[in-house]
Amino acid sequence: MLDHIFLTVSDSDRSVAFYERVLPILGMTARHDYDGKDGPPGHPDLKGFGANGRMFFWLRQGVAAPGAVHVGLVATSPAMVDAAHAAAMAAGASEIHPPGPQLHYDPRYYAAQVRDPDGHSLEFVHKSWQHEGQQR
Repeated sequence: MLDHIFLTVSDSDRSVAFYERVLPILGMTARHDYDGKDGPPGHPDLKGFGANGRMFFWLRQGVAAPGAVHVGLVATSPAMVDAAHAAAMAAGASEIHPPGPQLHYDPRYYAAQVRDPDGHSLEFVHKSWQHEGQQR
């Protein structure tokens, strides 16, 4: 299980504005900025997002490497996938694939995929079997 991820972005302000429009739709409504000078020498400033008392999605300023990461974000319904996709597109994302069933994985796998302003691949994913108490 993951605890957190850092995503390096080329323009922190632009990325924070983008993610503030998209992540709350997926339930990530908490925001926290961490001043790197409060940490050990060389620690970066971080812009955090989270939910349920946990900060786990962090942005840091630097040289973005969009091909190095793909982030899949949980949606609790197909409607949430649709809403996150629409918000991302309205916030300046570019589309990789529109919302719909991903039959090459499973007919119950519903997702949309976009690129954030730095080109990082984001996927909004609803796997119905995970919300029905089943495991795959």
